[in-house]
Amino acid sequence: MVSWYSPVTMWCQGTLGAQEVHLDKEGSPTPWDRQTPQEAGDKAMFSIRHMTEDYAGRYRCYYISPTGRSEPSDALELVVTGAHRKPTLSALPSPVVASGGNVTLQCGSWHRYDRFILTKEGEHKSSWTLDTQRRPDGQTRALFPVGPMTPSHRGTFRCYGCFRDKPQVWSEPSDPLELLVSGGSGKPSLLTPQGPVVASGQSLTLKCHSAISYDRFALAKEGARVLRQRPAWQPQAGLSQAHFPLGQVSGLHGGRYRCYGGHNLSSLWSAPSDPLDILVAGQLIGTAYISVQPGPSVATGHNVTLLCRSWSRMDTFLLSKEGAAHAPLRLRSQPRAGQNQAQFFMGPVTSAHGAPTGAIAHSAGTPTCCHSPVTPWNSWSQDQQTPSTHLKTTQIPRAPLPQKTTQWGTSSGWPWLP
Repeated sequence: MVSWYSPVTMWCQGTLGAQEVHLDKEGSPTPWDRQTPQEAGDKAMFSIRHMTEDYAGRYRCYYISPTGRSEPSDALELVVTGAHRKPTLSALPSPVVASGGNVTLQCGSWHRYDRFILTKEGEHKSSWTLDTQRRPDGQTRALFPVGPMTPSHRGTFRCYGCFRDKPQVWSEPSDPLELLVSGGSGKPSLLTPQGPVVASGQSLTLKCHSAISYDRFALAKEGARVLRQRPAWQPQAGLSQAHFPLGQVSGLHGGRYRCYGGHNLSSLWSAPSDPLDILVAGQLIGTAYISVQPGPSVATGHNVTLLCRSWSRMDTFLLSKEGAAHAPLRLRSQPRAGQNQAQFFMGPVTSAHGAPTGAIAHSAGTPTCCHSPVTPWNSWSQDQQTPSTHLKTTQIPRAPLPQKTTQWGTSSGWPWLP
């Protein structure tokens, strides 16, 4: 491979006594060039001052001697890079792969290439070529499976795009992607103090921590190329953690994250943490509403359903509880009376649910981008649809006394779900 406009020198070695060396380029008049061997030698030099797509192709050389013409050499393929825009390269699900596991390297572009070429850096540079697949949104991509993973699969990868009629004219290289292998040491934990649903513009920090004394942590987002790394610090003996500030949230922050722990004296990473899904609210136009069925006054042991609905078209409703760290509940929307809605069955109310807490819901058209938080209202005023700050209900004991009612809300683990 030769980058655009760089100089190139090709050497052809024949035999002593050769009178002339010819260079042929596939598809060009024969010979493409000819040179006399250097004095007292059997080599001839062919130079290209500035490499462009006109010089890309397959070359062979042969020599002329008093006994005739030699057999042609093996083909030398001269590839020029940098002729088109670079594609993107990402690892699915993560650039850190468990030993024995599998990973898919995805090369993609809006440039509608016919083929993608994946290369791996090293002493013996390797490459793989696949025809592209056209996605419904017009983007082209190719999926390169890698695995089962061993330490030999570690390394730096890049990909290129090309068109079928000019297979030796490649695009600029993608940004490099480093593929790493994780060992089997204990997995860390990944969490966010803000909860899994974050409003657009809000600051977001992810925390990776472990009961193992790791020296460093890495944060990987599914489908992303960059692997963030930070040194670990020990809040107390035997524990380690690292904070990953991601700045102000936008739609690009939505997705699935994992973190890994590592030691300075080893190139291996730990097993991955459990995945953490970050959902970004406020990225879609529209408002969702939430209400309680059958009403805000619920006798102990009776079932409660939360109804989330919107006039905006969407695929999925997400129900989250303020302050909860667990993932939101998720249901596909159903059309009804011109609206989209989903019913979240919360099960029977018990005295264990008497903590005063509120629940809010979010709706989404994609797994990672959501509408702004719903406009909730108290069920007793559904007909008026009077917005309130939080959705709260009251619990009525079965006995007629006492008259006092208590507020109930969801616990952090949604324990009464079937």
